[in-house]
Amino acid sequence: MQGLSCYAMLHYVGHPFSGWQRQRSQRTVQGDLEQVLQRLAGRRVVTHAAGRTDAGVHALGQVVSFRMPGRWQPATLHRALNALLPPEIWVARLGPAPEGFHARRHATSRCYRYVVGCDAAAQSPFRRSLEWALGQPLDRRLLDAAAAELTGEHDFRAFSAVGQRKPHYRCRVVVSRWDRRPNAEGFIFTIEADRFLHRMVRFLVGTMVDVARGRRPPADMGRLLRSTSNAEASPPAPPEGLYLVGARYPQLL
Repeated sequence: MQGLSCYAMLHYVGHPFSGWQRQRSQRTVQGDLEQVLQRLAGRRVVTHAAGRTDAGVHALGQVVSFRMPGRWQPATLHRALNALLPPEIWVARLGPAPEGFHARRHATSRCYRYVVGCDAAAQSPFRRSLEWALGQPLDRRLLDAAAAELTGEHDFRAFSAVGQRKPHYRCRVVVSRWDRRPNAEGFIFTIEADRFLHRMVRFLVGTMVDVARGRRPPADMGRLLRSTSNAEASPPAPPEGLYLVGARYPQLL
């Protein structure tokens, strides 16, 4: 196929959008991006993303693949996209990709970050749209113990949205840790895995926070990993605190 095979790395804030994936009657990140690409290409351009973020979820490293007419050079296209995209979306990087590159299928892992605000200032309008404004202390020791349960390969059906039909629900987690934020602002959870189920990170964070607040016994994390139903998981953490921070591509990035 003739043309320029590209990848782009996007930053975006999630609250103006009904998620990544194009929808007929809702504003989405994919819809806004494809509208600008169509304007530049003079024809429809189909994009594929590393992860389909939900409504309200942010990205600091959403990788997108697409093809443009051969008259475009990466540097020129990069400038044009940032000039025309809405202010909620920014292209951090753009370059040529190998022929046949697909941002979702070729990713070997994805990494997410979840930000929790434990201090009173989390309610500031400058923070509460970008983190979970919990405003309550959490037990670091219990957070760490809960996160340690997640590493390795497990069936995460108990931490996923109802109604998913999957060949299997197993994910291999290679990073699962909590880090303290400066000035006692709270914590950041980082998780990297070969795949994620729908709302999996938010269910995990909601349950771990309940453990760290003393609302659930610490043994619940291991017990839920052995369960085949999400009926006993805590409610998912709000989308404002969740960020897609990157995806791994051994042949590209």
